[in-house]
Amino acid sequence: MLLTPRMAIAIAVAALAVSATATAGILLLRGPALTLTEAVELAEQPSWFSRLPGLELAEVMQFSNHFYFEYREVSTGRYAVEMLMDRYSGRMSPEMGPNMMWNTKYGSSMMGGMMGGWQTNASTAPMPISPEQAVGLANAYLDGSRPGWSATEPAAFYGYYTLHVESAGMVVGMLSVHGTSGAVWYHSWHGTFVDMVEFEGGM
Repeated sequence: MLLTPRMAIAIAVAALAVSATATAGILLLRGPALTLTEAVELAEQPSWFSRLPGLELAEVMQFSNHFYFEYREVSTGRYAVEMLMDRYSGRMSPEMGPNMMWNTKYGSSMMGGMMGGWQTNASTAPMPISPEQAVGLANAYLDGSRPGWSATEPAAFYGYYTLHVESAGMVVGMLSVHGTSGAVWYHSWHGTFVDMVEFEGGM
């Protein structure tokens, strides 16, 4: 099909628009990426911790898409919430998935956008599925979907467990197991694992 002058101009204008949008996106989003140390320092600022009363950092993982944070309760040692941090802006938000949908104590607050602090509910009953059973369910899932990978280190949140996924002894991802139904939810949004740091209780 031969292009008329009008069609050629329209295609050129569309290409310029796409190019301009892409360039603007790069200018807005692609500043220097935060390091793992810088991400931890941001998450430890008093202004941020004032939104998380009674919680402390337990683990920070660096992925190609963002940073991942686990917080636990100081008083009980129980894992409480999972957060994500943008690699460039440092903006933090609740992690999607099990953290919002399965968290029986903090989930409703995160669905509402935090609004300056956590609002907890009383759904903190013990989970029928044990940590060992959670590992077994996770590995059964991985055997069928990602042969050679295995789950380890179940962290007990309210209503579910989150586990590291490993291949050849190296962390490659994460998944969660529902504490009652045994449903498995793979965290497909992280990207490639880069590094991590863990914190002892009583920071």
